[in-house]
Order: sequence, then structure tokens, then C-alpha cells
Amino acid sequence: MTEPTLPGVTYTATRDIPLDDLTRYPGNPRRGDTEALRASIRRHGQYRSLVVRDTGTQLVVLAGNHTSDALRAEGRTTARCEVIECTDDQARRINLADNKLAELGTYDEEDLAAMLVALDGDLEGTGWSASEVARLVSAELPDGFPAYDESIADGLLNPATHTCPNCGHTFTGGEAAA
Repeated sequence: MTEPTLPGVTYTATRDIPLDDLTRYPGNPRRGDTEALRASIRRHGQYRSLVVRDTGTQLVVLAGNHTSDALRAEGRTTARCEVIECTDDQARRINLADNKLAELGTYDEEDLAAMLVALDGDLEGTGWSASEVARLVSAELPDGFPAYDESIADGLLNPATHTCPNCGHTFTGGEAAA
């Protein structure tokens, strides 16, 4: 079965490209944390390719502008890039999508805490801080918010006595089932 043809960009290659040959996307609205990216690169290297548009006259970074900046700052001379061809409109949309879509996701905080705890405090290159991990692990409640107490919930769900709202007769839980 053939895959349906979908509108989109044309992938042309994956290759290492000299950073000096790359142009930042003009007007990129995102302001990234280059220092956090540098820490990640020092620990893990470049594990994700930049997405680069070949316009025929220049290679423009659509996704990964701050990673490109971090690679330069770390003294790297090349970057692994996915090279595509697309229209100006597609380029703009790809840049906007790359900047926004990750923000729309959420975390399962239990799974996140488990992954972070498994690092035994070595958070280098993850972007996570010790205080963030402590918050997740301790599940601190806001001031004035009462801690969950199962006995209170059990008492509300299974009270020892019941009162009929119509006649006021009081009986125990065992009598209610009879």
C-alpha cells in the first residue's frame, strides 16, 4: 500500500554542515536558554539535528537556532542538519510550530519524578534543577492546603452512622445494607 501524498516540505538530506554556512531564521521570536543547551551539548553532544531550509542561495535554520548558537559557543564547527526545501510560508510555519508545540505538552509528574530520581542527583545537561526535583519528590502543598488523610476520606465515603434526610432516623452502616 502506498502512503498518501501529503502537503509539506521536501526532505533532501541529512548532513554535517559548517556552522558558518548557516543563517539564523530572520525574526525568530523564541528566546532560548543557550546556557542550558550548552550544558546539554557538553554532556550529551548534539543528539537532535537542526532543521535547515535550502533556499538555493543560503541555508536557513528553521528549527534549532539556539542549539546552533550553543554549538558555536562550545567551539563546534559543524552541526548535523536535516535539510529541506519549502516555501516561505512553510518555513514561517515550521519555525512557529517548533517554537510552540513542545510548550503544549504536559508531564506525568510521577513518571517525571521517577526518571529524575533515577539520576541520583546528577542532573547535568538535563535542564532540571535540584530544587525542581525536590518539589516533585516531596510534593509540597501550598501554604494552608491540608495534607490528604485517607482516614478522613474513608469516613466521608463510609460513615459509621447514617441519618435519614426525611425522618431523621439514625442507623449504622450495617443497617443501611439490610
